[in-house]
Amino acid sequence: MLDYDALAARVASLTEGEDDQVALMATLACEVHHTDDRFDWTGFYRVVAPGLLKIGPYQGGHGCLVIPFDRGVCGAAARTGEVQLVPDVDAFPGHIACASSTRSELVLPVRNAAGEVIAVFDIDSDRPDAFTETDAEALAGILDATFART
Repeated sequence: MLDYDALAARVASLTEGEDDQVALMATLACEVHHTDDRFDWTGFYRVVAPGLLKIGPYQGGHGCLVIPFDRGVCGAAARTGEVQLVPDVDAFPGHIACASSTRSELVLPVRNAAGEVIAVFDIDSDRPDAFTETDAEALAGILDATFART
């Protein structure tokens, strides 16, 4: 099992005093991606206009460049402001296949200090049913702690 307490401490140490959102995203994507071999693609899609996400810092193969809020798992997380835990992406209506190897996905909304959704944090796995509620809760806590100062 992933040691989320150690990951949270590492992220906090690396990002202490930083309030630039892109710098925080880049650091978090790198740290999370290299922490667990379930994580095949790890990155952010930034809210750049009403109803529109664009690729942000990430680790892994190429991602989609643009995702509207009304499409895919990332769009659903941005639109609803709720975590999307998808054990089988093929069963998700409107799934966007940015990478054909993706089998399951965890997408979390990222909020700034004002509570506005500024991005989504997307983790893809080439394994089916790779993510748990524990993953979602721990990563949400790390995101909240990291972006609450922006």
